[in-house]
Amino acid sequence: MILACHNIEKAFGEEVIVSGGSFHIEDHEKAALVGPNGAGKTTLLKMIVGEIQADGGNVVLTRGKTMGYLAQHQDMNNDHTIYQEVRTAKADILDMERQIREIEQEMKHLSGERLEERMNTYQRLTAAFERENGYACESEITGVLKGLGFTEEEFAKPVATLSGGQKTRVSLGKLLLTKPDILLLDEPTNHLDLNSISWLETYLLNYPGAVLIVSHDRYFLNRVVTKVVEIELGKLTTFMGNYTDYAKKKEMLREARMKEYLNQQQEIKHQEAVIEKLRSFNREKSIKRAESREKMLDKMTPVEKPMELHTDIHLTLEPSCVSGNDVLIVEHLSKAFPPQILFENVSFEIKRGEHVAIIGDNGTGKTTILKILNQVLKADSGSFRLGSNVKIGYYDQEHHVLHMEKTIFQEISDDYPNLNNTQIRKVLAAFLFTGDDVFKLIGDLSGGERGRVSLAKLMLSEANFLILDEPTNHLDITSKEILEQALNNYTGTVIFDELLHSGNNEERFIKCRFAQGGFIRDSFQFYDVPKQDALRRYMDDYLRKDTESLRLSGLSSHQIGLLEKGCVI
Repeated sequence: MILACHNIEKAFGEEVIVSGGSFHIEDHEKAALVGPNGAGKTTLLKMIVGEIQADGGNVVLTRGKTMGYLAQHQDMNNDHTIYQEVRTAKADILDMERQIREIEQEMKHLSGERLEERMNTYQRLTAAFERENGYACESEITGVLKGLGFTEEEFAKPVATLSGGQKTRVSLGKLLLTKPDILLLDEPTNHLDLNSISWLETYLLNYPGAVLIVSHDRYFLNRVVTKVVEIELGKLTTFMGNYTDYAKKKEMLREARMKEYLNQQQEIKHQEAVIEKLRSFNREKSIKRAESREKMLDKMTPVEKPMELHTDIHLTLEPSCVSGNDVLIVEHLSKAFPPQILFENVSFEIKRGEHVAIIGDNGTGKTTILKILNQVLKADSGSFRLGSNVKIGYYDQEHHVLHMEKTIFQEISDDYPNLNNTQIRKVLAAFLFTGDDVFKLIGDLSGGERGRVSLAKLMLSEANFLILDEPTNHLDITSKEILEQALNNYTGTVIFDELLHSGNNEERFIKCRFAQGGFIRDSFQFYDVPKQDALRRYMDDYLRKDTESLRLSGLSSHQIGLLEKGCVI
């Protein structure tokens, strides 16, 4: 056993996060921590690493073992380049090397006891440097960065210019270079593209240490974990097996408990009816028999009715007005973060009612083009214009449109001052924020909770042109499906950026959106997407990079080439 949590207690005011929770992780074990948004998964991880103090209980890490933590929200030095930021993970070794070089220079000018003293220090540091494989430090950093999909040309790219997915990869690279005995990963697949997720799956499966993962990607968990720890209604429950095994066992337990509850309720009603009848006889013998049965009922241990978690958000997207037929016209748009050119001379049009997806690997400019369209960034050249009566609603993957210092209630009331308190509470309740929850600070919310606030604002905007930057990131499985259905029913225009994750909800999400009339395109031309069945086949083939199957699906060589390069919309 490498990690154990014993009788953990944590509450924020009257809100109980966990009560008497216990679980353990064995050496080399791969486990998942699951639960709905806001259940306390991230809070529990922070208690394990010591960022938050538990109210009771204790966390035990085996003596001599190390722990590494990948958080949802990354703290980085924006003045660093990618290489400099990842290099900080080896700060101890690099500092050791600096000391060795300084002593080498000192010893040139020393003699006698002072020289012997510095020589002893030099030998001690050199031995430690070799044990830590210090001479291979720089090559190891390079190897990890390349493994996470960064090219050598990107090593000098400033952290401040990175996309959400690139920042996640940088943080993951830093963590992996520390080689802890147990990895704690909070939503590691958020923002990652197909290749990066595949690399991470393989890495974790072969990782010699233990891993505890928080993720809403059930397919990723199915491939990686062999144990699931569930946090629900303040309780921790451990299930052996992968996510599918957990889901089946959980449903079986719920059904068994419901059956036990119903049987007991039936027995109680039967006994109460018998007692009432015996008392109606109004005879001493009958009354004693009734009292005996009442004592039996009093001694009966009540079975609690299994609680149904109400985790379904209520999302309706409906434009307040109809736009003109021409919604967006982009002409010769270009953007670069030297030395990297993201895209050049891009021109396209989007018509009313079209739903367009931008897909591709991390760092190819998907988020950048959406930020340009929403005037968060400026293009280097080219232009775009909106059609008549177009009203934009913007969803930002990093939730920069939210104000961390405001409460949830203030976030809505400040942006929509015409709503009264009752109306605001009604809207927030539809997104699972009730009671005192509405007074939580945005900065204290989990990624999924911030996502729900952003969706609430998106719904209230009544926009007829939605610009969505990775809208399913951080959302739990149920919320993703509800968002998908809301967009299916949306009568306005949509352009969104969603990464292709093999086999998970995002993949199905993209298929569904494409089938609603999306397009694939190179820099200059659009191509109608095939119907649903053909679409499902060619998207699956794209994920497998199966060129022969792509040809059989009816796509041209030019279209196949675009898909293989990832330069598709």
